[in-house]
Amino acid sequence: MVILSKAAIEQFSYVRNKQAAALFPPLIPTVDLSKPDSKHHIIKACEEFGFFKVINHGVPMEFISRLESEATKFFSLPLSEKDKTGQPKPYGYGNKRIGSNGDVGWVEYLLLTANQDPNLATENPENFRDALNNYMAAVKKMACEILERVADGLKIQPRNVLSKLMMDEQSDSVFRLNHYPPCPDVVQSLNGNVIGFGEHTDPQIISVLRSNNTSGLQISLKDGSWISVPPDHHSFFINVGDSLQVMTNGRFKSVKHRVLANSIKSRLSMIYFCGPPLREKIAPLPSLMRGDQQSLYKEFTWFEYKRSAYNSRLADNRLMHFENIAAS
Repeated sequence: MVILSKAAIEQFSYVRNKQAAALFPPLIPTVDLSKPDSKHHIIKACEEFGFFKVINHGVPMEFISRLESEATKFFSLPLSEKDKTGQPKPYGYGNKRIGSNGDVGWVEYLLLTANQDPNLATENPENFRDALNNYMAAVKKMACEILERVADGLKIQPRNVLSKLMMDEQSDSVFRLNHYPPCPDVVQSLNGNVIGFGEHTDPQIISVLRSNNTSGLQISLKDGSWISVPPDHHSFFINVGDSLQVMTNGRFKSVKHRVLANSIKSRLSMIYFCGPPLREKIAPLPSLMRGDQQSLYKEFTWFEYKRSAYNSRLADNRLMHFENIAAS
């Protein structure tokens, strides 16, 4: 666990959470990738939750533990050392400010492009870089397998129609390390909650998340209530992103999620955002359209949507600007 000094804690800002969690939350769907029928469970989870847990994922625990260790060392550095990595424009090190539109949280982070070696301000940058590359390669492979099982479950061909967007040399995938320090103010707040990372959906195709064994992640259900996701540092969690919602013409829903701060333990999360090439046109897949069914969304490129998303607040409905009014 990373222990922060009072001076380090004062680097952060926060906003309080006013929305309560569900009283009787459903169980988080779990998908066993070693099972031949996993594709059916993936489809059901994407339709009902936009979110699921993955076990027997094939990512070596050695890769996970090593990257977690290197990330912990990085976030333990003095702020002046972490700042040498560069300000997030959009890639680099940042704290409390999330994006450029006024969103803040009880978080510091390292945002990296998945296709280039990062500038890392650590004592042994090669160790950190090697840990990142091994982890990202293994997670990318797992994510491609999941997307191909999505294609199988939806009965669309070719089965790499989604995974090829990640495998493309120009894929715009992003990797993020988030560190949420212990927040002493949690115990003083009226409802015991302080927002670490505000509610939002992810704009990419899917996001692959894991964290240490500290709680904090919550997802929103269809009725607007929130449920806490029990931490499991041996497993991964998959978020449906806005792009996959569009490509399935709304059959899958991108999941709104947030992170609450913890008063005692720090939380470290790692997220691989599976993005298509900037030039890729995003629209409902023709093989999923039936008869005279209309597209719910206007066609757009990933570059256009990414630019719109980065110019929005976290909680904004980004897809609203790309909805096909004629189909509503």
